[in-house]
Amino acid sequence: MFKIAVFASGSGTNAENLIRHFNYELKGQTARVELVVCNKPEAYVLKRAENLKVPSVVMNKSQLTLTDNQIHPDVIGILKEYGIDFIVLAGYLLQIPKELIALYPDRIINIHPALLPNYGGQGMYGERVHKAVLEDMRRYKTDNPASSKDFYSGITIHLVDEEMDHGKILFQSSFILSPDETLESLEKKIHIREQADYPRVVEAYLNTL
Repeated sequence: MFKIAVFASGSGTNAENLIRHFNYELKGQTARVELVVCNKPEAYVLKRAENLKVPSVVMNKSQLTLTDNQIHPDVIGILKEYGIDFIVLAGYLLQIPKELIALYPDRIINIHPALLPNYGGQGMYGERVHKAVLEDMRRYKTDNPASSKDFYSGITIHLVDEEMDHGKILFQSSFILSPDETLESLEKKIHIREQADYPRVVEAYLNTL
């Protein structure tokens, strides 16, 4: 059985969805979320983990990023303590150190709220991604008012490598943006895709290992 650590930084809706899928709904239990790792002590994901009876740990940025070219021993220690052999990022806002990637080769997975390789990289997360997508659509339509071109957004689930938002793509799901798309409506559509697809894609990938 795979033992999963979910790394999260915010509210934790994707983290909760993963925990419910693997710990409560999945038959045969080929994997289980054993730990939630968070870099923000005020993040609501910690309350979600508590409610679902999953241990959590808060680590600050200095622990979760590179220190003298080494992974902080606190991180390695806690992952070993819980026997973690797979990491899932769910709204986690820090870049994963290359040493941790080396310890978990092809065993760290992430979800991005856009269709990579577009709208990825440093600083591209959450609302920033959706605003960039909508700004590009509106700019194009302003410059080309007679065009009937469709614009798309969606989600990308990918493996994590040393470059941000760059690893091997495992799954993408897309949809056409409405001409009157708003930030709120786009966020809702993305959230629906994340909730529907992330647990099953993680499960399918684990079944290949």
